[in-house]
Amino acid sequence: MANENPTWGAPRIHGELLTLGIKIDETTVSNYLKRFRTGKPPSQTWRTFLENHMHNTVAIDFFTVPTATFRVLYVFIVLLHENRKIVHFNVTENPSAEWTAQQIVEACPWDSEPKYLLRYRDGIYGKVFQNRVRGMGITEVKTTAQSPWQNPYCERLIGSIKNDCLNHLVVLNEDHLRL
Repeated sequence: MANENPTWGAPRIHGELLTLGIKIDETTVSNYLKRFRTGKPPSQTWRTFLENHMHNTVAIDFFTVPTATFRVLYVFIVLLHENRKIVHFNVTENPSAEWTAQQIVEACPWDSEPKYLLRYRDGIYGKVFQNRVRGMGITEVKTTAQSPWQNPYCERLIGSIKNDCLNHLVVLNEDHLRL
């Protein structure tokens, strides 16, 4: 109906459908008309994407840990979405794109690469990291800036690690933190 009458809006199409005996709300007609007129199907929501691709997605993130000597250590974690299992973690005082790229290689040995890698838009994931991930056949999915809710499993894990472990422990150095 919208194809044959491009000047008709939702109220007119709604009225015509009612005369044909089709009971539908005008807002529903309006929603479908918007989708029809844009020419593209509606995209899935972020939550739907995470649920649909949970079995082949890993999430990565960094968090910081202060030491007793006032140094800052960076902890890198790789979390498998399907069962929320930590598949890899490492600690460094000076993270770089090269170091982070090597961590991805260590986290995904021979033919166990995920299809998607969920990460923040951060400068630590430089060209070296992006090229390494692309070379492994992994698609990067970057979250929106300042949207921690888009990486919920990593955020919850980091919160648990900090609240349950690190708030009750004074870290001395990298080796002490790894224990």
